[in-house]
Amino acid sequence: MKQWAASAGGVALWAGLTACAFAQAPAAGQGIYTCVDKHGRRITADRPIQECLDREQRELSPSGITRRQIGPSLSDTERAALEAQQRKEAEERVRAIEEKRRERALVARYPDKATHDIERNAALLIVDEVTATAEKRIVELREQRKKLDVEMEFYKKDPNKAPMSLRRKIGENEDGVAELQRFIAGQEQEKRKVHQKFDTELAKLKVLWEIHKPVVLPAASGAQPGAASTAR
Repeated sequence: MKQWAASAGGVALWAGLTACAFAQAPAAGQGIYTCVDKHGRRITADRPIQECLDREQRELSPSGITRRQIGPSLSDTERAALEAQQRKEAEERVRAIEEKRRERALVARYPDKATHDIERNAALLIVDEVTATAEKRIVELREQRKKLDVEMEFYKKDPNKAPMSLRRKIGENEDGVAELQRFIAGQEQEKRKVHQKFDTELAKLKVLWEIHKPVVLPAASGAQPGAASTAR
């Protein structure tokens, strides 16, 4: 009886140890995490290791094969910096895509220099027409001034005796001429801007035309093999 009881106790002890071992072993398919902490200790666990959040960890399969490497967890400051860098890179990609789209549109609009020159000249012509209108108005104002000066001749000895309406007309005439002269000077600056814009475009177009230049294959020379002349 005592022998049987001892045997039964041994079986129970073995069963308990086995159950404990199975409880501690990772379930089938569950990863094993391992790393070396900042003190040089190798740590193994069945979940990401808190002591190694600042360094690389490896996730192993139950057979010991590395499934993946987990980078160090970032602090809030480091994460914010990484997100800012990622946003910057995404914006750069969007800008690059948009620049390519603009380049294609530019080449489609100006397939050659002649087309670009036509539009440059058209833009300059608009400025010249506006300038010519202003110059014509200056001529009209100067003609009006001559008539006003004739009226002022009556008050040559004492201009202060001239009617207020006459003096006002002369002042308005002078102001109008001065304003138109400033406008014409501004149109000259506008022409320089037009040239600058088209010069910048032309420099870019020359590069794009070279890139998109069609490849011309050399023409085949000589008669085809086996061909014979029938001329006599």
